[in-house]
Amino acid sequence: MNYPIPDSPQEIFALRQQPIDEELVAAAIAGVIKIVRAQGQSLEELTAQLLADDPMLDQQQRRWLSQLVVQSWEKFS
Repeated sequence: MNYPIPDSPQEIFALRQQPIDEELVAAAIAGVIKIVRAQGQSLEELTAQLLADDPMLDQQQRRWLSQLVVQSWEKFS
């Protein structure tokens, strides 16, 4: 992977400066999972946040992202 897994929200935010590709998205998802776990949150809490209404993504996109995060969470277990 060309991008290290972010350790903080600031590092995830800094990824916005990079061109978007599959590896960047994977690094961002891995970073979010790492940070959420360090904060003691559960997968259920994270998916609830992902599925919450948001103007950036429609409902179908939020469901797809939430499924991707669940799969990633399980791989990092």
